[in-house]
Amino acid sequence: MMEIRRIDDIEKESAASPLFTSVNVSRQPLAPLSEDFNCSIVNFGEGVKNKFHVHESDQILIVTQGKGIIATETGESEITEGHVVFAPANEKHWHGAIEGSTFSHITITRKGAQTTQLED
Repeated sequence: MMEIRRIDDIEKESAASPLFTSVNVSRQPLAPLSEDFNCSIVNFGEGVKNKFHVHESDQILIVTQGKGIIATETGESEITEGHVVFAPANEKHWHGAIEGSTFSHITITRKGAQTTQLED
Protein backbone atom coordinates (compact mmCIF):
# COMPACT_ATOMS: atom_id res chain seq x y z
CA MET A 1 0.00 0.00 0.00
CA MET A 2 1.23 3.50 -0.85
CA GLU A 3 2.66 5.51 2.03
CA ILE A 4 2.86 9.31 2.19
CA ARG A 5 4.88 11.05 4.90
CA ARG A 6 6.47 14.44 5.45
CA ILE A 7 10.25 14.46 5.87
CA ASP A 8 9.95 16.71 8.94
CA ASP A 9 7.81 14.03 10.62
CA ILE A 10 10.39 11.24 10.15
CA GLU A 11 12.43 10.75 13.30
CA LYS A 12 16.19 11.01 13.09
CA GLU A 13 18.08 7.97 14.34
CA SER A 14 21.79 7.84 15.06
CA ALA A 15 23.89 6.62 12.16
CA ALA A 16 27.12 6.69 14.16
CA SER A 17 29.54 3.99 13.07
CA PRO A 18 33.26 3.57 12.33
CA LEU A 19 32.47 4.66 8.74
CA PHE A 20 32.06 8.29 9.90
CA THR A 21 34.58 10.78 11.31
CA SER A 22 32.21 11.74 14.17
CA VAL A 23 29.14 10.45 15.98
CA ASN A 24 27.30 13.63 14.91
CA VAL A 25 25.49 11.92 12.03
CA SER A 26 21.88 10.76 11.77
CA ARG A 27 19.62 8.96 9.33
CA GLN A 28 15.93 9.30 8.45
CA PRO A 29 14.56 6.19 6.70
CA LEU A 30 12.34 7.32 3.82
CA ALA A 31 11.06 4.01 2.48
CA PRO A 32 11.36 1.38 5.22
CA LEU A 33 8.75 -0.85 3.57
CA SER A 34 10.53 -1.00 0.19
CA GLU A 35 11.65 -4.44 -0.89
CA ASP A 36 13.87 -2.99 -3.65
CA PHE A 37 15.64 0.11 -2.29
CA ASN A 38 17.49 1.47 0.71
CA CYS A 39 16.47 5.13 0.77
CA SER A 40 17.16 7.55 3.58
CA ILE A 41 18.31 11.05 4.39
CA VAL A 42 21.75 11.17 5.97
CA ASN A 43 22.42 14.29 8.06
CA PHE A 44 26.07 15.21 8.70
CA GLY A 45 27.09 17.61 11.49
CA GLU A 46 29.53 20.42 10.71
CA GLY A 47 32.63 19.00 9.04
CA VAL A 48 31.55 15.37 9.50
CA LYS A 49 32.45 13.04 6.63
CA ASN A 50 32.49 9.36 5.96
CA LYS A 51 35.64 7.44 5.08
CA PHE A 52 36.57 5.86 1.77
CA HIS A 53 34.11 3.08 1.03
CA VAL A 54 32.42 1.17 -1.79
CA HIS A 55 28.86 -0.04 -2.32
CA GLU A 56 27.93 -3.32 -4.02
CA SER A 57 25.24 -1.45 -5.94
CA ASP A 58 25.07 1.89 -7.67
CA GLN A 59 24.40 4.80 -5.31
CA ILE A 60 22.44 7.96 -6.00
CA LEU A 61 22.88 10.99 -3.72
CA ILE A 62 20.51 13.96 -3.85
CA VAL A 63 21.77 16.91 -1.82
CA THR A 64 18.98 18.48 0.24
CA GLN A 65 20.82 20.91 2.53
CA GLY A 66 24.20 22.50 3.25
CA LYS A 67 27.58 22.26 1.59
CA GLY A 68 29.49 19.05 1.15
CA ILE A 69 32.21 17.26 -0.76
CA ILE A 70 32.08 14.12 -2.87
CA ALA A 71 35.51 12.60 -3.49
CA THR A 72 37.05 9.71 -5.37
CA GLU A 73 40.67 8.65 -5.60
CA THR A 74 41.14 11.10 -8.46
CA GLY A 75 39.44 14.26 -7.18
CA GLU A 76 36.96 16.17 -5.04
CA SER A 77 33.93 18.28 -5.91
CA GLU A 78 31.90 20.63 -3.73
CA ILE A 79 28.19 19.80 -3.81
CA THR A 80 25.22 21.80 -2.54
CA GLU A 81 21.44 21.64 -2.43
CA GLY A 82 20.07 20.48 -5.76
CA HIS A 83 23.11 18.47 -6.88
CA VAL A 84 22.54 14.83 -7.84
CA VAL A 85 25.48 12.41 -7.72
CA PHE A 86 25.64 9.00 -9.38
CA ALA A 87 28.33 6.72 -7.93
CA PRO A 88 28.64 3.42 -9.80
CA ALA A 89 28.90 0.16 -7.87
CA ASN A 90 32.34 -0.51 -6.41
CA GLU A 91 33.70 3.01 -7.03
CA LYS A 92 35.88 4.05 -4.09
CA HIS A 93 34.53 7.33 -2.69
CA TRP A 94 33.64 9.39 0.38
CA HIS A 95 31.28 12.30 1.04
CA GLY A 96 30.32 14.66 3.83
CA ALA A 97 30.06 18.20 5.15
CA ILE A 98 32.68 20.88 4.60
CA GLU A 99 34.15 22.61 7.65
CA GLY A 100 31.67 25.15 9.07
CA SER A 101 28.61 23.64 7.37
CA THR A 102 26.13 20.88 8.00
CA PHE A 103 25.15 18.71 5.06
CA SER A 104 22.26 16.39 4.19
CA HIS A 105 21.55 14.13 1.26
CA ILE A 106 19.11 11.47 0.24
CA THR A 107 20.89 8.19 -0.50
CA ILE A 108 19.45 5.43 -2.65
CA THR A 109 21.04 1.99 -3.03
CA ARG A 110 19.78 -1.49 -3.82
CA LYS A 111 18.25 -3.30 -0.84
CA GLY A 112 20.73 -5.80 0.62
CA ALA A 113 23.79 -4.24 -1.04
CA GLN A 114 26.76 -4.12 1.30
CA THR A 115 28.84 -1.02 2.06
CA THR A 116 32.51 -1.74 2.77
CA GLN A 117 34.79 0.75 4.51
CA LEU A 118 38.24 0.74 2.90
CA GLU A 119 40.37 2.86 5.23
CA ASP A 120 40.37 4.08 8.83
